[in-house]
Amino acid sequence: MTTVIKATGLTREFRTGALPSKNAATRALADVSFTVNEGMVYGLLGRNGAGKTTLMSIITGQDRPTRGTIEVLGHAPFEHAPTSEAVSFIRDNQRYPDDFTLRFALKSAARFRPNWDAELAARLSDTFRLPSKTPIKKYSRGQLSALAIILGLAARTPLTLLDEPYLGLDATARQAFYDILLNEQLNHPRTFLISTHLVTEMENIFDHAIVIDRGRIALDSPVDDLSGTYTLVSGLGTRVAEFTRDAPVLQTRTVGALVSTLVAKSFSKSDIDSARADGLEVAPADLQSVVSALGATSEQPADQADA
Repeated sequence: MTTVIKATGLTREFRTGALPSKNAATRALADVSFTVNEGMVYGLLGRNGAGKTTLMSIITGQDRPTRGTIEVLGHAPFEHAPTSEAVSFIRDNQRYPDDFTLRFALKSAARFRPNWDAELAARLSDTFRLPSKTPIKKYSRGQLSALAIILGLAARTPLTLLDEPYLGLDATARQAFYDILLNEQLNHPRTFLISTHLVTEMENIFDHAIVIDRGRIALDSPVDDLSGTYTLVSGLGTRVAEFTRDAPVLQTRTVGALVSTLVAKSFSKSDIDSARADGLEVAPADLQSVVSALGATSEQPADQADA
């Protein structure tokens, strides 16, 4: 399997003061290592401020790590034209010239993308009902998100990064995006890295999940493997505690006498049958539950650095 991204020990620190001092850096990423393989859809997940956008900026060569290495398609992405040409990254706050309209934006993108699909771009513009003559600076939040989706998908680059691509889109438009993405991956497979908070909506789209919390990797796993790793046990508190006593507990929620506990363990069928006979609900945890629990239980913040 071809490796598209290889990150090793990435750390990114930002100076917070004018003068150097021992504690004058904020650490956005701390010793981050992972690989991204060809032809898969990766979810880059985590809370606001976890380090997702910083990581995307490094992957696309728009920022450099303080320490560590990053390879994209076999090369460091910094000032490397062939890599830049092969990677699409449209930020959620992407800026455009004041006089740019949809037509100009698509025409400009086509000049820099050898695999640009003008027919797809036109079709998606109709799907999202983007006005063709209105200056982009007057677009709504949802229209800007739709434009970013079009630029990312129609480029058909080997690697496409999307940072919160659905902001401002209503449920119908979001579903259209998901359907288009799945269709594109079926007919023109490539690698996607998508940052999102709408984990439940996108869980069935992701092949692999990378969860970042406080600048560190909290989870790096195929989505299909999660059901065999994490289990949600619910019922009366004493019975849940007894059943999960030997399991690593990630999170416990309590409502009155009822408790719901997420554990990093799978159980045998006989154990599950016994628990259900005792009035417990036992089920594989979904991705949203795992992401929420990992964000709540991360031990060491990465935002304090010694310079």
